Amino acid sequence: MPDRLSAVDVSFLYLEDETTPMHVGEMLVFQAPDSGFDYDRLVTLIRRRIAFVPRYRQRVRWVPGRLANPVWVDDQDFDVAFHVRRSALPSPGTDGQLRELAARIMSRPLDPTRPLWEVYLVEALQGGRFAILTKTHQSMVDGTAAVDIGQVILDPTPDPRPTPDVHWNPSQEPSGAELVAGAVVDSVRRPAVVVDNARKGLADVSDAATGLLRQAGGLVSALWTAARPPAESPLNVPIGAQRRFGTATADLEDFKRIRREHGGTINDVVLAVIAGALRAWLMTRQENVGSRHTIRAMVPVSVQDIGQRTPANRVAAFLVDLPTGEQDPVVRLNRISFEMAQHKDGGHMVGAQSLVALTGFTPPTLHAMGARLGADLSRRVANVVITNVPGPQQPLYVAGAQLLAAYPILPLVKSMAVSIGLTSYNGGVYFGLNADRDAMDDIDVLTACISEAIDELLDTTRKSRTRAKRARKD
Repeated sequence: MPDRLSAVDVSFLYLEDETTPMHVGEMLVFQAPDSGFDYDRLVTLIRRRIAFVPRYRQRVRWVPGRLANPVWVDDQDFDVAFHVRRSALPSPGTDGQLRELAARIMSRPLDPTRPLWEVYLVEALQGGRFAILTKTHQSMVDGTAAVDIGQVILDPTPDPRPTPDVHWNPSQEPSGAELVAGAVVDSVRRPAVVVDNARKGLADVSDAATGLLRQAGGLVSALWTAARPPAESPLNVPIGAQRRFGTATADLEDFKRIRREHGGTINDVVLAVIAGALRAWLMTRQENVGSRHTIRAMVPVSVQDIGQRTPANRVAAFLVDLPTGEQDPVVRLNRISFEMAQHKDGGHMVGAQSLVALTGFTPPTLHAMGARLGADLSRRVANVVITNVPGPQQPLYVAGAQLLAAYPILPLVKSMAVSIGLTSYNGGVYFGLNADRDAMDDIDVLTACISEAIDELLDTTRKSRTRAKRARKD
């Protein structure tokens, strides 16, 4: 019998509508090798390696009468060229044009009658570069077998690892009667599924998804314990179907330097930077940012060891009130570090065991894991979702082309104008900000504020060193 979608996976199909497509993505920027890089090379690479991700050749098939959750079936007409697409910018393409193209591509929902993923090769970037954009529906990210296609095509050396040709024949698709029979068998084996399916079919979809998440026990109890209604914010408005995409780039060493000077963790510094950026952005909008002003962030964070690829990776998810009303950047950092420590000591930081019980995950899908947690809970208890995923600190390649930057693209949820993802890679930190087009026409202002917030904290380390030198002279 085909694999059946879990209750959480299928909830993302129910939650999706014209303004909130439930896919995650990534904008990968590469330096083309001397031998060049083209569409045919990418298609050949994906065609060979897609055997490592069999879900990418399957589509969703609904059970007649919605008697059970849908199942994954092999796509009888699977065509890799349909999913791997080619685009180009007017040469020489700028980074701004690439961001605009990414926003338009990510605004479009995936075709529900086909496997739920797409890859775009974007050619003609300035400086001999090209980009690869990936889109994967969250229902595919089951955390057990799902691995993002962008991870499959990457290699640790310029020479691609050998991949044997594997001939694939799709399994015969079950008939409607077979799907119904399978649903009945599953219901007999697991009576609770009947109740769950009835709720999904008849109750409000959002309430059903919340009920599913409540079953995670430790996760939701921790979140609801920490939760208070977040303050009103321009970050929480009705959203439309179109997007803007902003990026910011920083040096990982700068974050380490700030941490060494003021204590805390790298993630504390990241949150302090975002708090400072949001404060400055709100002020450009002439918002009232009093001393007690905060922005509530939902922050699922991976703290895995690089190279570890098992479900034993360490993950934490928590709510934190970013002190956007605080003027002093060091005090902002200290307050965040203190709150993070309180979360940890008070048991409000949720560990990997609770997350695996909820959705499961593999390292390449950690941003999607954060988006999954935020999709239903965030609009009730937070103003923004922030994911921070550490990546490998050595170069990666696709068919000889070196990966220069990796910007995550998280989906928006209803009433949330922006989502913020970070990936650290090869000494850099890459921010991806997916935003509603109408509500965030100043997304470039916010990304500029991120760079300014980093400089603001770096200035405090310089001042500390200057004071220390003077003290030694005296």
